[in-house]
Amino acid sequence: MPLFLIASIAGQGVVFDADQVDSVVDIGEIVAVPRAEPSVRGLTALRSRVVTVVDTRLALGLGPMPPHVRRAVISRQDGHYYAMLVDALEDIEMFETSPMPHIPPTQGRWSRAANGMVVRDGEPLLVLDLTRLVPNATP
Repeated sequence: MPLFLIASIAGQGVVFDADQVDSVVDIGEIVAVPRAEPSVRGLTALRSRVVTVVDTRLALGLGPMPPHVRRAVISRQDGHYYAMLVDALEDIEMFETSPMPHIPPTQGRWSRAANGMVVRDGEPLLVLDLTRLVPNATP
């Protein structure tokens, strides 16, 4: 059974495949990037690396994350590091995945990043593919 990191974004329970997660951190100062895609909040330094900070709510077509949100899932895609902001992180757990049997939440573009679901204590959690949250990534 695959291992997943459990989180929440805009009140929706989600999981990320642990193979896509490099680490989980609280990020510090974020420097804005002029003319960047709206979902790019900016850049930050993490362990001597430049990391692109992604507002996952904006990437999913929702309103922006509150400015105080600093908890992030770090993922490395095509040689670049991304900090995907999340509202909360809970735990890691093994789940069997299922195809999406229900309609994703009505607001936003959840289907852009969701590629399945898991059920935890009777609650459906969307399986989000971190590569699909990277700005300008093709689904």
